[in-house]
Amino acid sequence: MNLILFGPPAAGKGTQAKKLVAERGFVQLSTGDMLRAARSSGSDLGKKVAEIMDSGSLVSDEIVIALIEDQLDRNPKAAGFIFDGFPRTIPQAKALDDSLAGRGQKVDAVIRLKVDENALIARVTKRFEAEGRADDNPEAFKKRLVAYNSQTAPLVEVYKGQGKLTEIDGMADVATVASSISAILDRH
Repeated sequence: MNLILFGPPAAGKGTQAKKLVAERGFVQLSTGDMLRAARSSGSDLGKKVAEIMDSGSLVSDEIVIALIEDQLDRNPKAAGFIFDGFPRTIPQAKALDDSLAGRGQKVDAVIRLKVDENALIARVTKRFEAEGRADDNPEAFKKRLVAYNSQTAPLVEVYKGQGKLTEIDGMADVATVASSISAILDRH
């Protein structure tokens, strides 16, 4: 089973994905984690990623798709994948569909965590103060949120049209969100 967890940065996708990895044996493909790893690698790609992330912009489709393809190839026997933070654009969604089709797979479910953006900004500011993650800088985060909303909004309609989209309250407590996700997955 292949699942897309949809929602803006800091909506709780990573938290929920980690629960699904532990409980169901899926492989989490978090573009945020992959980009942070590239950033900290010190490679040329990592330096380019750092510059883009620090400005609050989104990394190009080509870079993100290459990172996803690499992970799909590294985990050919996975029970399923959780796409966390990907796709963000219609070209990325098309690339994902093509990539999965080439492996005899498809996106089975898309779960959108609906959240209050002002609460997210407060959450990120608190996390930035506690953890100091550079990509959680509140001003850069606000730019990421605007970019997410403008670039990703069309995907909601795409997946709704395919009958794959289910929306849940992402502002509920972690256990309630996890229970809602499990109920959706159990129907597939």
